[in-house]
Amino acid sequence: MEPTDRKDRIINLYLSLLFPMGVAALAWAVWRFPVERVNAPLIVLSIVTIFFGSYLRIQLPRTKIHLTVSDALIFLSLLMYGAEIAVLLAVLEAAFTSINFRRQGVAIKPKTVAINILIAAVSGGVTAFAVGTVFGSSEIIIGGFGTTSFFWALTVMALSQFLANSILVAAFVAIKSESTIWRVWNEYCLNALVMYVSGAAMAGTSAWALTQINFALFAAVAGFFALVYMTYRRYVDDVKTTAAQAEKAEHNRADDAEQHIVELKHYVEELEKSSKALRWSREKFRQAAYHDALTGLPNRNFFIDAIETLLDRGRAGQEVDFAVLFLDLNRFRTINDSLGHSTGDRVIRHTAKRLSEMTNEGDIVGHFGGDEFAFILNEINTPEKAEAFAEKIANCIAEPFRFKSRNVYTSVSIGIAFGGIDTIKAEDILRDADMAMYYAKDNDKSCAIFDKTMHTKAVSQQQMETDLRYAIVCNELELFYQPIIDLNKLMLSGFEALVRWNHPERGLIAPSEFIPLSEETGLVIPMTLEILRSACGQIVDWQGRIPDSKAIDVSVNLSGKHFTQPHLVQQIKTILDETKMNPACLKLEITESVVMENAENAISMLRQIRDIGVRLSVDDFGTGYSSLSYLHRFPIDTLKVDRSFVNMMEDDGENAEIVHTIIAMAQTLKLNVIAEGIENLYQLNQLRILGCEYGQGYLFSRPVQVAEIEKILVDRYRWMNILTPNLPAAAESGEYLELWG
Repeated sequence: MEPTDRKDRIINLYLSLLFPMGVAALAWAVWRFPVERVNAPLIVLSIVTIFFGSYLRIQLPRTKIHLTVSDALIFLSLLMYGAEIAVLLAVLEAAFTSINFRRQGVAIKPKTVAINILIAAVSGGVTAFAVGTVFGSSEIIIGGFGTTSFFWALTVMALSQFLANSILVAAFVAIKSESTIWRVWNEYCLNALVMYVSGAAMAGTSAWALTQINFALFAAVAGFFALVYMTYRRYVDDVKTTAAQAEKAEHNRADDAEQHIVELKHYVEELEKSSKALRWSREKFRQAAYHDALTGLPNRNFFIDAIETLLDRGRAGQEVDFAVLFLDLNRFRTINDSLGHSTGDRVIRHTAKRLSEMTNEGDIVGHFGGDEFAFILNEINTPEKAEAFAEKIANCIAEPFRFKSRNVYTSVSIGIAFGGIDTIKAEDILRDADMAMYYAKDNDKSCAIFDKTMHTKAVSQQQMETDLRYAIVCNELELFYQPIIDLNKLMLSGFEALVRWNHPERGLIAPSEFIPLSEETGLVIPMTLEILRSACGQIVDWQGRIPDSKAIDVSVNLSGKHFTQPHLVQQIKTILDETKMNPACLKLEITESVVMENAENAISMLRQIRDIGVRLSVDDFGTGYSSLSYLHRFPIDTLKVDRSFVNMMEDDGENAEIVHTIIAMAQTLKLNVIAEGIENLYQLNQLRILGCEYGQGYLFSRPVQVAEIEKILVDRYRWMNILTPNLPAAAESGEYLELWG
C-alpha cells in the first residue's frame, strides 16, 4: 500500500471516530438551544465572534502562539448565555474561518474543513460538560463573582478547552506529519495553553464587568485590548513594510551598482577638470574670502591674519610697534534712509578711495562692512602721531561728496589702539580700537585712544546688564513712592512710583545708573511692565485696606521704547484687569522728547490709552522741544513743571515767569499742573500764588518705601500745619480749609 493511501485511510478513520462525537455535541446544542436568551447583545456577540473573531489575532513574537479574540468571545458566551450557545458559536466560527481561508486562496481541503468544525464542536462540548459537571449552570458561576470558585471555574474552562482541543488537533497533525501524538502535542499544542488561559481571563473580566453593570470597567478592558491589538497590527504592518522596502532597496542597490561604475568613470573625468579649475580659481576665492565685495579693500579676516603676523614677529623677539585705527561714519543711516542705499554705497566707495590715498607703504586700510573701516599703521607708534593721522582722516572725510547736483556731508569717529608684545590676540586689539571708537562717538569727539578704563567700564556695563536681567526676573527691583500733594488743601492726592534697584552686593543703585542702560538694551520694556503691575497692585491693596484711600492715584513713568511696541495698549489693559485697578487711578507719565520723536504715532497711541480710562501726564515740561501746535493735540491731563525751574524760582525772576507761563498755558488748555522738586516754603507759597494745583518734593517727603507710605495714608493731612500751626485740629474734625484764598 502506498504511504499516501495509508495516510488517507488513517485520516478517514480519524474522521469517522470524530464525526459522531462532533455531531452529538452539535445536536445537543441545537436541541437545548435557549431561545428565551436571544437578545440584541447576543446577536452582536455572535456576529463579532463568527465574522470578525478570526481577524482579531496577535502572534506573540518568536512563538507559534496566536492570541485570538474569538476564544475569549466563545468563553464569554458560555459564561453569559450558557454552554449550548457557546458550542454553536464555536462551530460557526470554525466553519466561517475555514471557508474564509479557502476563499483567500489558502490550500485547505474540504476534509480538513470538516475536521476543524468537528474539533470545535467536540472541544466546545467537552468544555461545557466539564464546567457544567463541576460548577453547574453559568448563572451559578456568575453568582460566585468575588469568590475563589469563580477563579477555579475560569481555570477549569480554560484547561478543559485546552486539553480537548490540543489532543484532537495533535492527533490530526500527527497523522498528517507521520509523527507521534506526544511529540506534536509537546512541540505545538502545549503553547496553546497560553491562548486559552488569556481568553478565559479576558472573558471572565468582561463577564464580571457586564454583570456588575460596571460599563466603565468593561470599556476600559475593551479599550486596553483594542489598543494592544492596534499597536500589534501597526507593528506587524511596519515590519512588513520595512521588509518590503529592504528587499526593494537590495534590488535597487544591485541595479545601481552597475550604474555607479559608469558614473564613477564620468566623475573621475570631471574631477580632473575640476582640479584644474580649482587651481585656477584658488586665488580668486582667496580674494573673495579676504576682501570686501563693495570696495575691494581687505576685510576683517585679512586684518586678523595681518595683525597675527605682526604679533608672531613680536613673540619671536623682533621689535614690533603698530597702531590700529577703527573708523565709523557718523549718521550714515540717515544717508541711507534719506537718499537711498545706492547713494550710501557710493559714499562708502568714495570713502574707501579717499582712505586708500592716505596710506603709506606698509600700511593697510580695510572695510569691515557697513560704514566701518580700519587702518593698520606700521610707522606710527606714539599717541601724538596716531592722533595727528586720525585728525587728518577726519578732515579728509569731512570734505563733501559731490554726486551730480548734490553734496553729501558726513563725519567720522575714530578709535585708536596700540599693539605690541603684550597683546595676546588680534581680536583683542580690534576690540579695543572698536571700544575707543564708540567712546569717541558717545563723547562727540573725532578720535579717542583706548585705555584700560574703557574695557573695565564695558565689562562693568555688561555685568550690570546681566545683573539687571536677573534683577527683573528675581524681583530685586523695589518701588519707592513719593507723595503728590494738593497744594490748595495741603493734603495727599496720590503718589509717583519710582523704581530702585536693591543689588545684593552693591546695595541700593540709583536710577540714573541703570535706567539709561535699560533704555539702551530694551530691558526697560519688561521692567516698566513689572513696575506698572506692582504699582497697580499696591494701590488696589491700599484702597481696600486703608480708609479714605479710594481717591488716591499713582503715576508711573512710561519709556519712549514702549511707543515702538504695537501691543502696549493691550498690555496696559491686561495689567488693569489682573490687578482690578480702576483705570482713573492710574496716570502714565511721558516726556516731551518721547512724544515729539514721532508725534503722529505717539498721539494715536496716547488716544488709545486715554480711551481705556487711564490719565496721561507730560513729565519734565519745559526742558524739551515740544511745540504748541502739537501740545494741544496731545490727549493729556497734566503738565509737570520740571524741578530745574522750581528750584531757581527764588534766584531768578525769569524762571518764575517761565513757571507762571507754563501754569497759565495749562489752565488755558484745561490741564492740571504738578510742580516737581518743591524743597522750601518760599517755592510752595509762590506756586500757590501762581495757581499751581499739585506738587511734590522733599518739602513734603522723599520717595519712601511701602511701610512709610502706609503711615502717610493713615495721616493724609500731616502737611496742613506747614503754613498754619493750628490746622491739625481742623483736619481732625474733617474740615478742609481753603488756604490763601
